[in-house]
Amino acid sequence: MSRSAKPLLQDDQVAKSKPARPRDPAQPRLPFDPMPERVEPCLALLKKVPPKGPDWLFEVKWDGYRLAIHIEPKRVKIITRGGHDWTHRFPKIAEAARKLGVGTAILDGEAVVLDKQGRSDFGALQRSLGGRGGKRTSTESVFMAFDLLYFDGHDLTRTELSVRRHLLEDFLDGAIGAIQLSEEVYGDGAVLLANACSTGLEGIIAKHRDQPYRSGRTGDWLKIKCVQSESFMVVGYEQSTVARSGIGSLLLAARKGHDWVYVGSVGTGFNAKDAEVLRSMLDKLKTRRPAVPLKGKNLVFAQPTLIAEIEFRGWTHDGSLRHASYKGLREVQDNAAVFDIKDMPIG
Repeated sequence: MSRSAKPLLQDDQVAKSKPARPRDPAQPRLPFDPMPERVEPCLALLKKVPPKGPDWLFEVKWDGYRLAIHIEPKRVKIITRGGHDWTHRFPKIAEAARKLGVGTAILDGEAVVLDKQGRSDFGALQRSLGGRGGKRTSTESVFMAFDLLYFDGHDLTRTELSVRRHLLEDFLDGAIGAIQLSEEVYGDGAVLLANACSTGLEGIIAKHRDQPYRSGRTGDWLKIKCVQSESFMVVGYEQSTVARSGIGSLLLAARKGHDWVYVGSVGTGFNAKDAEVLRSMLDKLKTRRPAVPLKGKNLVFAQPTLIAEIEFRGWTHDGSLRHASYKGLREVQDNAAVFDIKDMPIG
């Protein structure tokens, strides 16, 4: 049974979304706008503190896989952030989408696996999919919908967020199964962030109410995290004679334009079994030409293929991760999620 995901709604300072009016059943359903094959996602810009003022709405930051659900009269398609068709990996979500009773729609959101407290657990989601490269289908995952990009033949990307949210709330009114509404929460951003951190959430998302849906990292959406967590490319490992399976630490890189830049290493967060799997994968990717300019007699370089989710506490002055900890591997299809150094957090 799916758990209700409202961990930020436990405080008196936080209110549930305002009730929405039911959608007019006589609304024309003519295909005024052609349904796009794919909409490049709007991405959140990393900030250190939440924005202030009435122009911003807030949501929980979910820790999972960004997906878009395309609903048509005769098919449902689930597309990853990188544009891959993962309908077969999320059968429960696809089934729930078919039952929504709509002709055409594109939902933007995040697939997550929730713990008993309603918090998203990235490791649990990975396990439900069989790990990186796994072939399993995830039956435990829930799609947290936070935007509506196309509806009943109408392209909504040019309309402001407040209108899109209103339609989404009508559309998903009362949904509690494999597709749920990512609730808008009201209150001061700093209070909401503190509440999120105290309840073990990853952070919050702030979105400008009056902006259309613009692809890329425009600043219309902001992410403020309790603990930093991003995806980095594994470009090798440091050998050890005493550590698990001979891996002392993983060497990590971020994007820098079309190149890679070294951001440090991680030697915690993985156990002996994880290290054994990582060693096996990395040894198959060995190369004499490192992706980043590093030298060392105990370094083994690998082709930039494996993507690791890393939790960390910030950045050093020279651009390295502080107190990094390994969380798990992402799918190769999630290549688009690798951190770009130009997205380093600002004010």
